[in-house]
Amino acid sequence: MTHPAHDAETLRERALTTLLAARDRTTLLTSCVAEPDLTAQHSPLMSPLVWDLAHIGSQEELWLLRAVAGQEAIRPEIDSLYDAFEHPRAERPRLPLLSPEEARRYAAEVRGRALDVLEGAAFRGTRLTEAGFAFGMIAQHEQQHDETMLITHQLRRGPQALTAPDPDPVPLFTGPAEVLVPGGPFTMGTSSEPWALDNERPAHRREVAAFHIDTTPVTNAAYQAFIDDGGYRDPRWWTADGWDHVRRASLTAPLFWHRDGGQWLRRRFGAVEVVPPDEPVLHVCWYEADAYARWAGRRLPTEAEWEKAARHDPATGGSARYPWGDADPGPEHANLGQRHLRPAPAGSYPEGESPLGVRQLIGDVWEWTASDFLPYPGFRAFPYKEYSEVFFGPGHKVLRGGSFAVDAVACRGTFRNWDLPVRRQIFAGFRTARSAAAG
Repeated sequence: MTHPAHDAETLRERALTTLLAARDRTTLLTSCVAEPDLTAQHSPLMSPLVWDLAHIGSQEELWLLRAVAGQEAIRPEIDSLYDAFEHPRAERPRLPLLSPEEARRYAAEVRGRALDVLEGAAFRGTRLTEAGFAFGMIAQHEQQHDETMLITHQLRRGPQALTAPDPDPVPLFTGPAEVLVPGGPFTMGTSSEPWALDNERPAHRREVAAFHIDTTPVTNAAYQAFIDDGGYRDPRWWTADGWDHVRRASLTAPLFWHRDGGQWLRRRFGAVEVVPPDEPVLHVCWYEADAYARWAGRRLPTEAEWEKAARHDPATGGSARYPWGDADPGPEHANLGQRHLRPAPAGSYPEGESPLGVRQLIGDVWEWTASDFLPYPGFRAFPYKEYSEVFFGPGHKVLRGGSFAVDAVACRGTFRNWDLPVRRQIFAGFRTARSAAAG
């Protein structure tokens, strides 16, 4: 497996490019609406946009200015306001937060100092500075909050504030519905990706029995068949917890869908449109994904199965960084980075398919897996336990692959996301699998 060059100037340029790209996106997401929309809480599940903005600056100050450069705190009195673990999202609107203008000035001051630190960085000496890890971690953190802010934009009521071109249209996918992934060992996780986060480490061997996996994510049309067949009214397809959740939450369709006469409509970033049949289904929780898979006579893939389908090359026996190889993602490979504001049609991006022919494993929609979020053998928390370790256990399910809202810097074949099985506001869909022994 090969990786981007680790020489100082290459690392400096990569860090600069990713930090600037993240800030451009943050600026877009916080400048396209008026101040009341920045300070309002659009859902108890999400922070006010202005909290995310200042939190981005706070984390950058903590790790790049204080931890890496050893500088004194700029505004130590606001540290607790922007500590994600000290204040749940539902409480944040009641805190004495910085105003939008103050948050912008603070984030800009931190960024100016951080770029000075980057200019003189040696990229060696400690694990935090080795290969520019701290700069990569902060770029990923900002992009993750940009995705969070985009979720808030989707939840926000009001006229459309964001626009982007649609993905290129493609012919209806007519390839095989599923792909056989051969059994045997493969290398899961990474010990060499320089900006990989702690839960992706270390690389280790996993044995996976042969299985079949969907060539593309499950589409809206396929999911609608589950709805039309009474899937939300039939307890056979649901776990006990899932059936209880369906009834308590009165679920009847994916979030943001509603029926108008004989057709399904959805709200997407302030606009209402007919649900496109050939797009991957979006805004379904783990319980819904699991129920669909049972209804279809299949199951969700395990996390190890998903990663093997995405990274394993049977011809070489190796694991690549991405389905298409080790090269960083390009627009021909995947739908990433908010370049579009929707998934591309199922079967898009043939240049991004895996060696076995599985498509759209990266980008478009996060994909629920059957697995709980657990540490790999040999896991060590770094640089803080609150990033991953506190979430390990049966309460959170793993999602893989990223979505159209994820930037390439925060999306790899080894990247792991996780959430509660009830969450639907995230840009999540799924694909199904079956064991090869099932016939």
